[in-house]
Amino acid sequence: MLTVYGIPNCDTLKKAIVWLKENGLEYQFHDYKKQGITPEKLTEWLTQTDHQTLINRAGTTWKQLSDEQKADVKDNESAIALMLGKPSVIKRPVIEQNDKIVKIGWKPAEL
Repeated sequence: MLTVYGIPNCDTLKKAIVWLKENGLEYQFHDYKKQGITPEKLTEWLTQTDHQTLINRAGTTWKQLSDEQKADVKDNESAIALMLGKPSVIKRPVIEQNDKIVKIGWKPAEL
């Protein structure tokens, strides 16, 4: 089964959920707003991808950060601190299967 991480009001996440349902794929949803995200999960993800990919620099949350806050994200440790404090900055959705990332973000043409 897939685990889909995100926030429920995200349009990109909604598109991913529709596609998963239309294609008969079972999933469970992990809501960052209600369930949070752990440092351990972020650390695990960062063994599979880099923080530049995991942080959504095109999103509102990133754009609202000060230039100093953005500049402070230099490595995995600083990226984890930011993502723990502002989980909305994590690119959505992150889709996992068996604790392995299978997709970050949503572009159905890439499937």
